[in-house]
Amino acid sequence: MQNKNNKMKLLVPLVSVFLGLLIGGIIMLVSGYKPIEAYVALFQGMVGGPYYIGETIRQMSPLILSGLAVAFAFRTGLFNIGVEGQLLVGWLAAVYVGVSIDAPAVIHIPLAILAAAVAGALWGAVPGILKARFKVHEVITTIMMNYIALYSTNEIIRNFLLAPGERTENVKESASLASPFLQSITEYSTLHYGIIVALIAAVIMWFLLWRTTMGYELRAVGFNQHASQYAGINVSKNIVLSMAISGAFAGIAGSMEGLGTYQYMTINAAFTGVGFDGIAVALLGANSAIGVVLGAALFGGLKIGALNMQSIAGVPTELVGVVIALIIFFVACSYIVHWLMNRVSKGGKI
Repeated sequence: MQNKNNKMKLLVPLVSVFLGLLIGGIIMLVSGYKPIEAYVALFQGMVGGPYYIGETIRQMSPLILSGLAVAFAFRTGLFNIGVEGQLLVGWLAAVYVGVSIDAPAVIHIPLAILAAAVAGALWGAVPGILKARFKVHEVITTIMMNYIALYSTNEIIRNFLLAPGERTENVKESASLASPFLQSITEYSTLHYGIIVALIAAVIMWFLLWRTTMGYELRAVGFNQHASQYAGINVSKNIVLSMAISGAFAGIAGSMEGLGTYQYMTINAAFTGVGFDGIAVALLGANSAIGVVLGAALFGGLKIGALNMQSIAGVPTELVGVVIALIIFFVACSYIVHWLMNRVSKGGKI
């Protein structure tokens, strides 16, 4: 039975991706585009050469971390919809440390990433405290705090860190994750060392949840708060701790943008979308560390490949958004996928 459940956990995302691509192709065909040509261009834009591979991997870094933030909270029975806001405060904290401090790279980079983690953790802990102390649902508070983060970070940049171009200064070279070596072997893509940080974070999440007493308590509280309380586990403490750790992952995702991709922070007119994409990545990855990495690879590739699909096949990038939405739909409606697979396995008609 356990093997069957594990098999279904693997098959549901795979079948969901297939169905999303299939129905997306039908939509392209009805809209007057050539789906085969579009998907060939999409695939080439994902892994069709060193440059595209570099861009896909670069896109993965913040997606992995935002996906881990969502997945960690969900594994402990919470819904962190505030990853976008936690990412923004982490981004600002990392850039501030990167701009204002002089230190060797071996100290400066970890310090900037740690600052992002702490900022994200503090921002995430606030909904955790409200949930633990006053029973305020974390979905409401995290959504509200996204907007607080967006406008607060903008105001801080305007008043204290503004440089020409409606942004901060570039972080110092000692705090930068940029890698001339990685860029040179990927035909000068924007690939940086952030992917290493993201993969380490995935291992840390797995270790925390499945190899530590703290992780056992966090998961126990997620399964049943009343039983955990009866067993002597401090439920309130673990709720706050879970949201703080989730926020730390999100904050580090922001540091990938601030120290790696852009190396500064701009005044944002709207959300980046990376935090919200993390929800989809976690959902597709079944809230597991390895699943999140694979989900981020798919979503990162789709976003990079969409640009190539538009330039070569003339298909609007919005259609890739439709494909992503369809994949999420089928993962969320896993009952439909289960039913389809059961019908096929039994030789029945669909």
